[in-house]
Amino acid sequence: MQSSIDRSPEEINKGLQHWKSIVAKYQKADTGRAIGQLFSSFGPFVVLWIAMYFSVNYSIWLTLGLGVVNAFFLVRIFIIQHDCGHYSFLKKRRVNDAIGFVCSFFSSIPYTYWARVHSYHHGHTGQLEHRDIGDIDFLTVEEYRELSKWGRFKYRLFRHPIVLFVVVPMIYLGVMLRVPSISFEGWHKVHIKQHVNNILIGVLYVGLGFLLGWKAFLIVQGSIIFFFGIISFWFFYVQHQHEHTYMQWTKNWDYLTAAIKGATFYKLPRFLHFLTGNIGYHHIHHLSSRIPNYNLRKCAKENPVLQKYVTKISFFQSLPMMFNKLWDEEKQRMISFREFYRAEANTRMA
Repeated sequence: MQSSIDRSPEEINKGLQHWKSIVAKYQKADTGRAIGQLFSSFGPFVVLWIAMYFSVNYSIWLTLGLGVVNAFFLVRIFIIQHDCGHYSFLKKRRVNDAIGFVCSFFSSIPYTYWARVHSYHHGHTGQLEHRDIGDIDFLTVEEYRELSKWGRFKYRLFRHPIVLFVVVPMIYLGVMLRVPSISFEGWHKVHIKQHVNNILIGVLYVGLGFLLGWKAFLIVQGSIIFFFGIISFWFFYVQHQHEHTYMQWTKNWDYLTAAIKGATFYKLPRFLHFLTGNIGYHHIHHLSSRIPNYNLRKCAKENPVLQKYVTKISFFQSLPMMFNKLWDEEKQRMISFREFYRAEANTRMA
């Protein structure tokens, strides 16, 4: 793993002082590439969905195996929805909104509401005051130290890998996105669109359930959404809660450092970058959310300086990150519960 641990905000800002002019040329939407991505995402998804439907009565294990593969194509569809929310996928705002809205019926994620929350995440990523909006929640060492035994138990349960990457995604997709859990001034219309989007998704799902049979529909769509949630949460976690990430209170926060040090470059095989819409180039996405996903890899390859200061992580190097539990403000890194309790024991013995 190549880490940004020794890269100070001053060094990053100096080395990337021209970053705005670098990324500007990649912010232009390409209609041809966008249309091609629509076909290469929705086409395989629909074909695999049909294959899963007919496989239900033959082998449930085959259905689930195809579900894992199709979940990746759903991630690819969701990245299109995600880009539409940033108005980067295509040139016209209305077309972006229309395509993003259609994507929501596949991902089950309400388009406008999620896009607004995610936009807030981009403007405040790495700010400790705003970590509970658009991010996977975590505590600092000091906050955890002040919890009661019951509070610590609940937090440890929440951060357990099975809960965090299996249970929480289902709660998020099934409950938290169905109600306006996040609200800001002037968001009344956003919440109305959320409710309308959810109702229409529900109507579609009920209709397909009656048309295709509830057992087959729930197994097929349910397994896809289940694996989709796990994959999505894992990617988001690795991209922002790696060991030497960037977390500061707003008064000390720096946008460029938050993008480069607070996000990772997830080095994956080319086919996985394809399936996940190049979201592994997450540092570049946070530099400019106006770069469409199909331009992220090109931007990185043509500008090595953007790769110079970022933490680069392979899949196997990312696995131990599931034990990152607390943000240590003194050490400026994520630590495990074992490290926390070992340090507490040493303090008591001193």
